[in-house]
Amino acid sequence: MAADFKGVFPALVTPMTDEQEVDYEALSSFVNHMIEEGGVHGVIPLGSTGEYYALSDQERLDVTAATIDAAAGRVPVLVGTNGGSTRQIIEYSQQAQSQGAAGLLLAAPYYSLPTPGELVEHFRAIDSEVDIPIMLYNYPGRTGVDMTPDVVGELADLDNVQYVKESTGDLTRVSEIIRRFGDKITVFCGCDTLALESFFMGASGWVSGFFNVLPTESVKLFELAVETNDLTAARELYYSILPVLGLLEGGGKYTQFVKAACGLMGRPVGPPRQPLAPPNADEVSQLTEALKPFSG
Repeated sequence: MAADFKGVFPALVTPMTDEQEVDYEALSSFVNHMIEEGGVHGVIPLGSTGEYYALSDQERLDVTAATIDAAAGRVPVLVGTNGGSTRQIIEYSQQAQSQGAAGLLLAAPYYSLPTPGELVEHFRAIDSEVDIPIMLYNYPGRTGVDMTPDVVGELADLDNVQYVKESTGDLTRVSEIIRRFGDKITVFCGCDTLALESFFMGASGWVSGFFNVLPTESVKLFELAVETNDLTAARELYYSILPVLGLLEGGGKYTQFVKAACGLMGRPVGPPRQPLAPPNADEVSQLTEALKPFSG
């Protein structure tokens, strides 16, 4: 199924109560905030920042339903349907499609460390069982498996694989994939501290948990860099948000920091679910300082 996704797609947090139960009312409100006030171009529940790995199957279904209902057709909803086995991921993906997802965000299966050949067959099996676009999510730092440009190019021949979120932190990946396979697959930036550079290399969008914190600034950066091509203004804005991006990516506590930062920006989303824990006082102080230019 053809699609034309581009722009800023937040990898949504999953709001929790103080007892670490999913707060669906807060999720619906947060999705509306992202769309109406943040101006984002799409939303993605159940990604890494959404703590999909810590949710039950029923919670995953309910988070998907709440997000799609809250979006109400205003922007596309791509659902993370990741898991440990091909069979499991097919089931999650078919469920998301039946619920009205506009697309899927799929990383390599965790823990099993499939070879490139096994990975291709894994995605081929999923592709044959769904009819909505797939965005590959290449994040070897999390999965232990690297979807090299050669693998991405092979997967782009599948009917539904149309996008890739490139999160290795290697800027040359963006340019190589676009140069070799740009007629078959669209690249989204997945490394926050290379966002502007990725746009200049031809990335058509950006997927990040950072947008939960500063959605308006992120959308503005995309508009300046991609839509109006105002390099000077884009660079100035980018430099202003880089301290926050660097703090989120550099501390090894991305989801924890994002959730805490949402609260500091007046949009509390509760704690992460164990085994993750909220940042300590010193870390919150660092976040507070980095966010000062945007909290007034």
